[in-house]
Amino acid sequence: MENNNQENETNNSKFKTVSNPNNYKAVYEIDDKPKKKSNFGKNVVLPFFSGVVGCAVVLGTCFGVPSIREQIMGAGNSNFSSSSSTSQATGYVDQVSLSNYSDTAVYAANKILPSIVGIQIEYNVTSMFSIFGGNQTSTATASGSGIIISDDGYILTNNHVVSSSESEAYYQVSEATKITVSLFNDDKQYEAKIVGTDEETDLAVIKIDASGLTKAEFADSDSIKVGEFAMAVGSPLGLQSTITCGVVSAVNREVTDSDGKTYTLIQTDAAINAGNSGGALVNSEGKVIGVNTLKLTGNDVEGMGFAIPINSTTDITSQLIQYSKVRRPYIGVTGMDLDAETAKKNNLVEGIYVKDVETFSAAEKGGIKIGDVIIKADGKDVKTMDELNEIKNSHNIGDEMTITVNRDGEQKDLTITLGEQP
Repeated sequence: MENNNQENETNNSKFKTVSNPNNYKAVYEIDDKPKKKSNFGKNVVLPFFSGVVGCAVVLGTCFGVPSIREQIMGAGNSNFSSSSSTSQATGYVDQVSLSNYSDTAVYAANKILPSIVGIQIEYNVTSMFSIFGGNQTSTATASGSGIIISDDGYILTNNHVVSSSESEAYYQVSEATKITVSLFNDDKQYEAKIVGTDEETDLAVIKIDASGLTKAEFADSDSIKVGEFAMAVGSPLGLQSTITCGVVSAVNREVTDSDGKTYTLIQTDAAINAGNSGGALVNSEGKVIGVNTLKLTGNDVEGMGFAIPINSTTDITSQLIQYSKVRRPYIGVTGMDLDAETAKKNNLVEGIYVKDVETFSAAEKGGIKIGDVIIKADGKDVKTMDELNEIKNSHNIGDEMTITVNRDGEQKDLTITLGEQP
């Protein structure tokens, strides 16, 4: 949840235009016939009329060639965009009007804004060891954003927006006691219920009792490119229907949050502030490419926002709606990564040391034991729990998976049937 003291306080208290016309040089034809004595007509009149005709031909030619005409008439009469053929021939960049960028932003905003909601969350904060004696409980609020994903009221947002329960030494925060949704250009507020949450992906689905809503269109986030237009839309600091523009700064960026969880995200320089969480990152067509989730902060940080790629949310969303949770395959081991140095010191091999095996789990049923070192999964070398989980997550619940372990210096292949993560 985006908690900051400004928007989430308790009731007591983020061309130079290069002109490059073709150079033309007018050359008079030289009369190389032998010269004779001539009279006035030949010496004066004929050259005079010849000169007039020659000037007419040259001026006609000049005004017939666009680049020369523009030079003569002046740049003030020329259009903003130059001929593409001229630019290709000369190697210079066309002049671009900024109105095109403005039109893109206006179109994208008009497209996405009806599909973005503001979310207000109420929860209780219990202060421990109050100076007034005993525990003191007060009501606090927080705000976030959401994306309408169906016309009958399903809304995608971040888990940390709606799941606020946490405890510290001096206070305890309850689960959300009330969630209120505000629609674009609608003064009415709707009370929402949580459909499902997933802490691992930081995604959640909530629902309001409404119909005829404008659901957002999704783009293919796997095809986005660095440098393309990006617009962040949401309710930062409670200011509903706010847009900020930038570009896609990076794709597949691995970012670790304050809890040590690593996500693969889209990076953007479009401003993302507290309250933008759960809102949309959209492309030039107003289609969603990501769910705004994180930003980097600090004195030396500017324009470092991150969004969950929308392609990675579709399966999670459907499971949250269907099961109220995400069903994941499960092995049932607690492991420790063994690097080469640690393995050598303990007379073991490099891999994943099994510290614990859960009772009745797939691991126990498949014969994995405490003290084993997992070295392969489905025939692929693994040295970390992350690598093991990546292979495991490519399977479905009920699939068989081959785990190769080193036990007392001997290598064994074990077949396990993946269970469901509890």
